[in-house]
Amino acid sequence: MGAYILHRLISAIAVMAMVGIFVFLLLRLAPGDPAVMIAGPMATQQMIDGIRGQLGLNEPLPAQFVHWALGIIRGNFGNSIFAGLPVLQVISQRLEPTLSLAILTMSLSIWAGVSFGIFAAWGAGSIIDRMLTAFSAFTYSVPVFVVGYFLVYFLAIEARWLPVQGYISIEDGFGSWFAHLILPTVALGLPHIAFIARITRASVLEVLSEDYMRTAAAKGASTYSMLFHHALKNAGAPILTVIGMSFAYVIGGVVITETVFNLPGVGRLVVDAINNRDYPVIQGVLILVSGLYVLINLAVDLTYTLIDPRIRY
Repeated sequence: MGAYILHRLISAIAVMAMVGIFVFLLLRLAPGDPAVMIAGPMATQQMIDGIRGQLGLNEPLPAQFVHWALGIIRGNFGNSIFAGLPVLQVISQRLEPTLSLAILTMSLSIWAGVSFGIFAAWGAGSIIDRMLTAFSAFTYSVPVFVVGYFLVYFLAIEARWLPVQGYISIEDGFGSWFAHLILPTVALGLPHIAFIARITRASVLEVLSEDYMRTAAAKGASTYSMLFHHALKNAGAPILTVIGMSFAYVIGGVVITETVFNLPGVGRLVVDAINNRDYPVIQGVLILVSGLYVLINLAVDLTYTLIDPRIRY
């Protein structure tokens, strides 16, 4: 088990090194002079030279990478060109809405997706199973922004049950905070509920056909024990895999969802940074999001050892 953990840690470090190289070259090898694009068409040569010096573009490419990588290792992601603040500070100011949306979305997706998948597998072939399968296929196929606009129109504008857009900090009231996140959470979570439900159904259905499940039923095991103690535990590896993948999809979907619902999170920050050509912010967000994704996959891989003795031993 120790060798497996060490192997996964080394793999995670290697992946982050490759991501760092890609993010670094993304700016340096882009068409045109980044300093000219940042400065704009009305800039003077003095302004362009100042931006090149600020970004370190006057140094040789290997020296630029070493300087940039050492700064990342020390936690120095540079300064935002337009905000004039450290990149980490700019990101931290937008972090609460994104974390709130991601946590609520994954909580809803895991709870609803696993529950729907288990019940669909238990009643395979029934009307409930067919309804859940149709629901999963439909919601997984519809883009997030379409679901978002649909929810806004019917539940916020027509029914006036929930706020149309915006964000209220949890410090200003839990009720207002939760109300502003219901629609974006549902819009972003529906495809992931469907994704997790489909994989859970297939995995649990495969386990239910095993001999030891028939033996447990013959011994009088309760439905709850068969589903949650035997079936779910033995079907856990594929479900954990798809949950880890859903985290990655949530990270990508945050950009669209925050734009539709006007949430001032990291997703909107990325859109604004792209429009303003604020490359240090773009690089910082890419590095942090990639690191988060690698950590989530590492956590999922290590969790396998808790549910599958074949990996542990």
